[in-house]
Amino acid sequence: MSDAKVELGRRLFFDPRLSVTGTYSCASCHDPVRAFTDGRGLAVGALGGSTATNSMTLTNVAYNVSYGWSKTSVRSLEEQMREPLFNEHPVELGLHGREAEVVAALNADPTYREAFDRAFPTVGTPAVAGVPASAGRIAIDRVIKSIAAYERTLISGSAPFDRYVFQGEHRALTEEAKRGMALFYSERLGCGGCHSGFNFAGAWRDAKGATDEPSFARNGAGPNAVRVPTLRNIELTAPYMHDGRFSTLEAVLDHYEHTKEPALRHFSLTGAERHELLAFLRSLTDPTFTVGFDGKRTHSVSGR
Repeated sequence: MSDAKVELGRRLFFDPRLSVTGTYSCASCHDPVRAFTDGRGLAVGALGGSTATNSMTLTNVAYNVSYGWSKTSVRSLEEQMREPLFNEHPVELGLHGREAEVVAALNADPTYREAFDRAFPTVGTPAVAGVPASAGRIAIDRVIKSIAAYERTLISGSAPFDRYVFQGEHRALTEEAKRGMALFYSERLGCGGCHSGFNFAGAWRDAKGATDEPSFARNGAGPNAVRVPTLRNIELTAPYMHDGRFSTLEAVLDHYEHTKEPALRHFSLTGAERHELLAFLRSLTDPTFTVGFDGKRTHSVSGR
């Protein structure tokens, strides 16, 4: 990680030159103002084809143990980045077979040459036959490393919940949200059983490594277990579930109240309890996380 690599990754994340059409970028499916989701039920690639699942938020993605809805084997952001770049069924960004073309386009931009030179410095590499020394530093592998570095800076930790729990601001949560928090963690509802940990996504990875294997669970909305997604900024990431079948948080609560999935708790909520639980879920929205993104905002290695 370095600030130069993060800045380069930020620029690449928003650059449509990585797509087969020249009109699509990583941000097309991971819009900052939607907490890095796209508002669609199913993600759509550069050629218009739909994927089988929706775009997961990149909120606190650095802490994930695995990536994607269904796989346990993808364990790094660099490995995950190869899927949208190279997938063919369906095409997402459509980079497969175009690697040399994309490298040439980036290399033709002197500002990119300078950015790669700063992000991947190599002492003593001379210019040869009029070719800039930095030309050899532009490679797809380094594109991937840079974007992953940028994604690791997308840290959200200033929601009212955080200010209440971690910073001791007792008025950061309303009394309604505090009652909703008690419901969320109650034995009766059991929401916190799957959405555990500081990221509300079960197991996480930190400086000491993974706390456990990736957290997967049945949600009653499909035949297979899916990875437990973070609930941070959930107010901004509709539609919900792996296939985007529910457009509102209210509909999600309806589903969990009436699901017949044996692995889930069966409960019913009063009108007041429903409002309280929704108030708590909305307290996980970090108002600082989506402010100021226009493709130019950069999070630094040391902070925002």
